[in-house]
Amino acid sequence: MDFSLSAEQRELVDAATAFARQELGHDLAKLEDAAEFPRDAWRACARFGIQGLPVPPSLGGAGADVLTTTFVMEALGYGCPDNGLLFSLNAQLWSVEHPLVTFGTLAQQQAYLPGMVSGDIIGGHAMTEPGSGSDALHMRTRAERSGDDYILNGEKQFITNAPVADVLLVYAAVAGRPGMAGLSAFLVDAGTPGLRVTSAFEKMGLRTSPMGEVALTDCRVSATARLGPEGAGMAIFNSSMEWERSCLFASAVGGMRRQLDACVAYARSREQFGQPIGKFQAVAGKLADMYVRLEAAKLLLYRVAWLKQQGKSAPAEAAAAKLFTSEAWVQSSRDAIQAHGAWGYLKEAGIERDLRDAIASTIYSGTSEIQRVIVARMLGL
Repeated sequence: MDFSLSAEQRELVDAATAFARQELGHDLAKLEDAAEFPRDAWRACARFGIQGLPVPPSLGGAGADVLTTTFVMEALGYGCPDNGLLFSLNAQLWSVEHPLVTFGTLAQQQAYLPGMVSGDIIGGHAMTEPGSGSDALHMRTRAERSGDDYILNGEKQFITNAPVADVLLVYAAVAGRPGMAGLSAFLVDAGTPGLRVTSAFEKMGLRTSPMGEVALTDCRVSATARLGPEGAGMAIFNSSMEWERSCLFASAVGGMRRQLDACVAYARSREQFGQPIGKFQAVAGKLADMYVRLEAAKLLLYRVAWLKQQGKSAPAEAAAAKLFTSEAWVQSSRDAIQAHGAWGYLKEAGIERDLRDAIASTIYSGTSEIQRVIVARMLGL
């Protein structure tokens, strides 16, 4: 496995880093206080080509391979401090766009993907429910066939992008088909009668990424809105999760690299007892640990991307990468605050934001506990 960048990839990564630094993260403190979705930044990302990375050129995208996409998402995480924006981008890319590219009909792809690439359409992924998060097989949302339509009834909770979404990929169990055999996915447009979305939740972190509840009450959609055949829901979900656990957490790796650079610069310039604090082993050791976590996370994620690029399934590898990277990001965020002392604790410094955002990464895309279960099962336990 060779993870060195080609000249073309290096040019793209450098451009993405420069773009993120220059055009993203402006007025972040104000946006965070208001829990406001940065729509202008979303459109700027579309102009640069972020939303089009995994989409075929025939539908307006770049058709980038998974390793290239991973490198670009890492560059965004490095250059942009708005982890909420990056989370919303990743939620659309891997939980909506990727399923459309992989399982969608040509008509479905043409209806949604060009608009998503251009930034005009925002997508959300509605799987989690009040009574079933990790336990998807016991979801209570139902889809009942009615002629050429399906009627959807149920509730979804903690749905990223829901308050601003133009279309939701809703998972439901088809009536009469119990368990995994009935789990199916449906494209439901905003404004469809029977679909109701709440306003955004107040959250500890990722505050610029809106999250809400979705209620479906006799919500009628055409059978042509079903993504893939009946019963394909788990295959769609698992496919998107493998990609998400690689590319989404590449943004976290970029954030960890940004943290480390800031801490090294501070440790060189901040003096105590007549010398830079980086000369003290207590501080230098924390920065060394941050470096080790960063390099380990990169290799785990790059390997998952490489396996996906070879056309191989990588459930255990993706779970391990997600587990390690999310928990490493939390610990490195704590170390970054500690290295900055009282200044790091102040909201004004912007350093504590990463910790608030990182904590969520141990929960979304499958909790750390679920990742350990996946790995253990792959070990035959």
